[in-house]
Amino acid sequence: MEWTKEQRYRRVEEVSSEEMKELTEKVNSCQWRQTFHIQPPTGLLNDPNGFSYYNGEYHLFYQWFPLGPVHGLKYWYHTKSKDLVHWENVGIGIHPDTEFDSHGAYSGSAIEYDGKLHILYTGNTRDENWIRHPYQCLAIMGEDGVVKKSDQPIIAEVPAGYTDHFRDPKVWEEGNVLYTIIGAQRENETGCVLLYSSSDFRNWKLEGEIQTELEQFGYMWECPDYFELDNQGVLIFSPQGLEAEEDCYQNIYQSGYLLGDKLDVSNRLFTHGEFIELDRGFDFYAQQTMQTPDGRRILVGWMGLPEIEYPTDRNEWAHCLTLPRELSVRDGKLIQQPVKELQALRGQQSKAADTINNQTKVYTGFSGTAYEMICEFENQDAVEFGLELRAGKQEKTVIKYDALQKKIVLDRTASGEEVGMLYGTTRKCSLDARKIKFHVFVDTSSVEIFINDGEEVFTSRIFPRNHSEEIRFFAREGQVSFQAVKWEREQMLGQAERSSEELVCR
Repeated sequence: MEWTKEQRYRRVEEVSSEEMKELTEKVNSCQWRQTFHIQPPTGLLNDPNGFSYYNGEYHLFYQWFPLGPVHGLKYWYHTKSKDLVHWENVGIGIHPDTEFDSHGAYSGSAIEYDGKLHILYTGNTRDENWIRHPYQCLAIMGEDGVVKKSDQPIIAEVPAGYTDHFRDPKVWEEGNVLYTIIGAQRENETGCVLLYSSSDFRNWKLEGEIQTELEQFGYMWECPDYFELDNQGVLIFSPQGLEAEEDCYQNIYQSGYLLGDKLDVSNRLFTHGEFIELDRGFDFYAQQTMQTPDGRRILVGWMGLPEIEYPTDRNEWAHCLTLPRELSVRDGKLIQQPVKELQALRGQQSKAADTINNQTKVYTGFSGTAYEMICEFENQDAVEFGLELRAGKQEKTVIKYDALQKKIVLDRTASGEEVGMLYGTTRKCSLDARKIKFHVFVDTSSVEIFINDGEEVFTSRIFPRNHSEEIRFFAREGQVSFQAVKWEREQMLGQAERSSEELVCR
């Protein structure tokens, strides 16, 4: 189906309850609906937004086009949780219903301030010639959960020297000063980040461009995020326009980080190391972080990419969010591990331990379509070893260690229905180790694989048949020993489908 501009910018409030009911039924009939990931009730989900803790609960919004698997008129959809595990669908959090966000409530962030949740986001507008005019907008949510918008944008103009690709404010407080960074594009079509400051959330001063060593690094930096961890500064962003280099930058767009000294806000200087991709898989973008009440830094990403068609499109929905990940720094690298709260979803347990020599084996209790598994391999002399997940007669998703190349490899060549074939079917990264630990989260249509306690992560959507359930352990041209434990996953509470009337309400 070819979507017209009129269809893409149709308002969900104008859609009949009968049409929404039909759409919801079509979505719910999809064989690839997830069981413990946040996913849209209908339509398309993309960037996680406003990830925060307020009034005793975690709040997580996401970009949402309700009416189909395309990028159209964006709303913010609101979910909340007391434990980062069981999420409750609240409904639409921000409607694109003012002159400053008439063509979409785009990405932004939120923090508690003066007893209320203050939300900064980009309002997207288009003029009669379809030229973009972005505004940075303020909305405030009180303890009653009602979101009220400010009458005027807090930043109404794009600074001189930059294009209208100016979006995604990420806000934080330092002392008595509020800061926000905004993704931008210079007039020479290179990406960067701008820094603003404020003392009251309403009046913002442009401090200037953050100086990095990446002057020519893609044409746009989306979804920037700055925080400090282990006495170091971390700048995360999603650059567009990078060329593939060996195993790096293989997706259509990238997400990664710079780790360095704390940001010198007075001079807008960030001294840092190399840019490192956050995730080595096929489907990860537009990440956002927040700080928990106990001081942990938590990240959630969009498990998808723009401009890629997915098999769920034919059921009128697309994408989900990753599981929450706790960040830390180890040996000069940002480490990602699944939050400890996810252990609450562990159900029936199975264990296996063995030594295998140039063979592929299966074990009792090791199968399924939704589970968590930890498998620790110790190589003796095998050329390669690993796991085949969601495996059947013709299908398998392979995660393995290539001992000759010293690389982790994710292969979804035979994972099921094809997706993103233009960008290849394998992803790799270098890792020199004799012991390899795979911490795997498999859901109906996704895998998230944490390598060696979060040193690397591979996130990918997969679309196998329902009966492809086997977990296979293998070694090639040599011997390897392993220990594995697997837990069935309890279904995430609060993700039950909602009626068509509830989708448009607060």
